[in-house]
Amino acid sequence: MAISTDAHPPPGGNVSTTGTRSPWYTNLFVQLLLGIVGGITLGWLWPTVGSELKPIGDTFVKLIKMLIAPLIFTVVVTGIAKVGDVKAVGRIGVKALIYFTAVTGFALLFGLVMGNIVKPGAGFDIDPATLADGTEQVAEKTGGGELPGAVEFLMDIVPTSVVGAFADNILLQVLFFAVLFGIALAKYGEHGPPLVLEFVDHLSHIIFIIIGWIMRLAPIGAFGAMAFIIGQYGISTLGSFAKLIACCYLAGALFVLVLALIAKFAVGLNIFTFIRYTKEEFGLALGTASSEAVLPRIMTKLVGAGNSQAATGLVVPTGYSFNLDGAAIYLSISTLFLAQATGHDLSVADQLGALFILLLTSKGMAGVPGSSFLALSATATALGIFPVAAVAVLLGADRIMDSMRVFVNLLGNCVATFVVSNWEGQLDKQKMQDAVHGRLSPGGADPVEQPPVVAGYESRQ
Repeated sequence: MAISTDAHPPPGGNVSTTGTRSPWYTNLFVQLLLGIVGGITLGWLWPTVGSELKPIGDTFVKLIKMLIAPLIFTVVVTGIAKVGDVKAVGRIGVKALIYFTAVTGFALLFGLVMGNIVKPGAGFDIDPATLADGTEQVAEKTGGGELPGAVEFLMDIVPTSVVGAFADNILLQVLFFAVLFGIALAKYGEHGPPLVLEFVDHLSHIIFIIIGWIMRLAPIGAFGAMAFIIGQYGISTLGSFAKLIACCYLAGALFVLVLALIAKFAVGLNIFTFIRYTKEEFGLALGTASSEAVLPRIMTKLVGAGNSQAATGLVVPTGYSFNLDGAAIYLSISTLFLAQATGHDLSVADQLGALFILLLTSKGMAGVPGSSFLALSATATALGIFPVAAVAVLLGADRIMDSMRVFVNLLGNCVATFVVSNWEGQLDKQKMQDAVHGRLSPGGADPVEQPPVVAGYESRQ
């Protein structure tokens, strides 16, 4: 299959090609932790220096993002072409959208419940008279952009130019073209295995080798990203918005338990064992505050854990636009925070209206700068209860809550992949259990005690 599990470090540990265990400090997860802690410390003690390190984290994320479009293309094309069942592709897509809508809707409702219980905006007391420049601040944060309407969003899935979709890294457009290409390749394959499929298959291996090289820079990228966040926004932000931040992180932690129940009862997966299996990917996502930075590796791990290549290639990229559970929780809690902070008590009808608005706006958030502020602004405008300019109050705290959003978004898409794969009968549950418990070799085939380190990672893993 095109996603080679040779492209990620073995789940069983940190072992050299000679069978001897490498020093602990060569483990990527340890290096990531050191990078994150070092970045937080630098940003705290020398905030001016920390705020200047943004280019380090941004450069690392850009290195990963430059490979996401070709990765999605090769994975989806080979997955569909090898499955050969065009109807299965349609079923996977429909089932994924049904799951996304249900879980995202529940996440929004869950956030509203938490906001009503904790009341994070109570006592904050925002004076509307001080919000004159708030709209300009939000516009600066969002670059003057707007969330697309429903019709515009659907039309934008079809690229004006295939080359443009790849050049601009528009994932849904790349996915759309990849599905069409894969279906056509599967149809053509009825007359014999085309050389094109073999080429795309080998191309995916080459991409993963490059990703292996880039991942060696992950601890440096995490260091730069965390130093900037703490240096730019300061530890003092934690005190000013302590109740809001605590509410969001508590809601995120509790929602992880919801995802754990879904995974357990839907596919028999222990979500905490899975997190241990993917600890490096989650550590990198937390360190860089970007779920895109780990998309290539998380797709590899999901295939290695028994999910079909077609389901993984379709569900994960689509989930980046349609299944943002962490963002949904944040949006609903923030809406209540702003209402409470401006002295408004939203009725049940108002909250249900806000939920409906957020359910629509949250689907167009991916890839839009400052999308959370645009979604909140749209909600404030529709409700007409608190000033739109009040959204600017969240500018200081928003980045601090990136880690919660990224972690829950990523985990939610992983669970969605398992559920949809199982729903479609494309999940190897034995392989799933063997992988998450570290009983598989990097190739994902045979139980081994000491799996060797693979090409592209060598002894550094």
